[in-house]
Amino acid sequence: MILLRRLLGDVLRRQRQRQGRTLREVSSSARVSLGYLSEVERGQKEASSELLSAICDALDVRMSELMREVSDELALAELAQSATATEAVPASVRPMLGSVSVTGVPPERVTIKAPTEAVDVVAA
Repeated sequence: MILLRRLLGDVLRRQRQRQGRTLREVSSSARVSLGYLSEVERGQKEASSELLSAICDALDVRMSELMREVSDELALAELAQSATATEAVPASVRPMLGSVSVTGVPPERVTIKAPTEAVDVVAA
């Protein structure tokens, strides 16, 4: 099962780490407890829209950008979940799919928009 809170937390953590900022810095700026922000990043807590807005402001990231990246991650996770042949997914894509077992891709050509690049996946 794909958990949106886990994907959202992963994206928030990457945004923070890209900026070289600590949990403490962001939690202070967002006015949220360090422990709660940590739980959100680990996908253990559901963040309200108000909390997400405060975190995005603290990270100086538009919420639409955050959600777009989450959407891209969700698309990858859904593809991985519905696939039926690992051979059809290039080795360079597999790390982006995490520990999900990929087995099969529809016969048509599919483009996956990953956060850092676009990757074409073609069924074998």
